[in-house]
Amino acid sequence: MPRAFLVVMDSVGIGGAPDASAFYNADLPDLGANTLAHIAQACAAGQAEQGRSGALKLPNLERLGLGAAMRLASSVPFPGFNAHPEGLWGAAAEVSLGKDTPSGHWELAGLPVPWDWCFFPDTNPAFPADLSDFVAQAAGSAGILGNCHASGTAIIAEHGAEHMQTGQPICYTSADSVFQIAAHEETFGLERLLDLCRAVAPRLHAMKVGRVIARPFVGTPEEGFSRTANRRDFAILPPAPVLTNWVQDAGRRVHAIGKIGDIFTMAGIDTLKKGPDAQLMQYLATAIEEAEEGSLTFANFVEFDSLYGHRRDVSGYARALEWFDAELGKLLGRLRPGDMLLLCADHGNDPSWPGTDHTREQVPILVAGCGVGGIGQRRFVDVAASIASHLGVPVPEAAGGGGKSFL
Repeated sequence: MPRAFLVVMDSVGIGGAPDASAFYNADLPDLGANTLAHIAQACAAGQAEQGRSGALKLPNLERLGLGAAMRLASSVPFPGFNAHPEGLWGAAAEVSLGKDTPSGHWELAGLPVPWDWCFFPDTNPAFPADLSDFVAQAAGSAGILGNCHASGTAIIAEHGAEHMQTGQPICYTSADSVFQIAAHEETFGLERLLDLCRAVAPRLHAMKVGRVIARPFVGTPEEGFSRTANRRDFAILPPAPVLTNWVQDAGRRVHAIGKIGDIFTMAGIDTLKKGPDAQLMQYLATAIEEAEEGSLTFANFVEFDSLYGHRRDVSGYARALEWFDAELGKLLGRLRPGDMLLLCADHGNDPSWPGTDHTREQVPILVAGCGVGGIGQRRFVDVAASIASHLGVPVPEAAGGGGKSFL
């Protein structure tokens, strides 16, 4: 019985989506953003030399068709990536009105977002007074700190000491539909932070805020603060069945690796493994060895986005891509006959682009184990339809967002 492995390379975009001009980083539209091409250009020009050197080297992704997919998606020039594809390759665009993680993942799983997300204005304060009061009351504190758009590391550095003194949670947002709460794991308490997020999430979800995110950190004002790996996302439950539900309802097993469990609120998921990307790669290797016949393994590698894209770190992003490619090369030969390994992304996050937000881009679709050739310009929902087809899993009537299998 065939197995499927769906791997999301978070934010690895390959050129502006058809509607990129309607999405912005501050006052600049995303038209012209191209995560991979601009990284490749910077590497070739010797402008991404921290911890690595020279041209961007992604031989395994290139072998699956990455260069061909990039040329299909965009006319932006980029050096290299000329290998003859040995897998299925194409590009996909999103229809949901967001360039955020839930929108991209839900649509890849067959569900375009059926509403407009709530976004908080880039003002100070960013949150309505009644919401701020509600969060403070739930925290048992006199108020909240932050109350603005901010970088997570910067706002912890700015307010960490006051938070430790007062017990007030640090609340902030971004261009995404998120409400983030940072608190010290020791002085505030990790479980208290998670309980606070659980308590306020229903109200924010009712506002159509996509995620409430717990952002625990440790450290001291004297030595500095650092975020821990105990992040937790409290996301809106998808309003209709998605790929994970289809597979589970067919009696198959579904394994989540990374933030997939948070994004889908564990809907249709049997097991969950979390950790930094290096650990997630080990979990993916184990799944390839051990996952049951007929199962789906759904993984997200987030550090391209969280550590390098938002921080506009071109060298770091290039290093992460080259690490991922080398690890992928170790896995491809371990796939069983009949397995599908599908690699894609959920949006872009061009580290050469002004601002700190995601960029509205097309994404690659690269498939090992299902033949060779181009699949053309696709939609995100076609990913779910193709995986369901590969597994022989029925798509419920009126589900799937109109996706069409490319197999």
